[in-house]
Amino acid sequence: MLTREDIVSELDAMERKKGVCALYSVESGSRCWGFASADSDYDIRVVYVRPRNDYLKLEGLRDTIEWRLDDEYDVVGWDLGKFLRLMRGSNPTVFEWLGSTIVYREAADFQKVRDVALSCFDPVAHAHHYLGMAAKNIDHHIKVGNATLKRYLYAVRATLACRWAVEEKRPVPMAFSELSEAMLEPELAPVVANMVEIKRSGLESDRQDPIPELDEWLCVQEELLREKIGTLEHPVRIEWSVLDEAFLKIVG
Repeated sequence: MLTREDIVSELDAMERKKGVCALYSVESGSRCWGFASADSDYDIRVVYVRPRNDYLKLEGLRDTIEWRLDDEYDVVGWDLGKFLRLMRGSNPTVFEWLGSTIVYREAADFQKVRDVALSCFDPVAHAHHYLGMAAKNIDHHIKVGNATLKRYLYAVRATLACRWAVEEKRPVPMAFSELSEAMLEPELAPVVANMVEIKRSGLESDRQDPIPELDEWLCVQEELLREKIGTLEHPVRIEWSVLDEAFLKIVG
């Protein structure tokens, strides 16, 4: 099991090798949500900036870094410019990083990003994203009877996240316990809580026998949420100038 010091040391090595500065580094995925398995890797996500003069070069630079993709580490970084462009489009992955419950590093300047993030949030985009994730796990794994415990919980989480986006119209909380407490029917809470406990002590590949009441709930919710999303409207997008200002202040 990696320590926080191990991860920070790895981030330092990435900065030196790639010539970047990590503004914001977090855990993403099941460790952040609260149901990592015994063999889960560390999904570390980074928002970085390059030296100012790099942004003035005519030759374009990659805006993504893949670092240490192995059985222990899964480290991926996005340049601040890419992160802000995706944030303007209310990319759900961006908001998952922003809402992470495990933060390894956050520079003071990153507050400039947080200050404008909520103005970029679009509940329609997030609802569609999570509904798609739920449908993929339901159709490709649960309905055909080859679901792992991981796939079941991914389907449940995505369904609850979609409900949150539709009903709350604000960023989805990353802690699964908070999300399920707010959105899951009480009669299903013990079933799901038991699944979470089993997954924490098991392996990513552990199989899960069908759970009829949960299967029915997932399918019903998929149809209901699809109808509700159709009634939502996209908000007006934030002006580029607001994001330009944040970007230039940080890079400058």
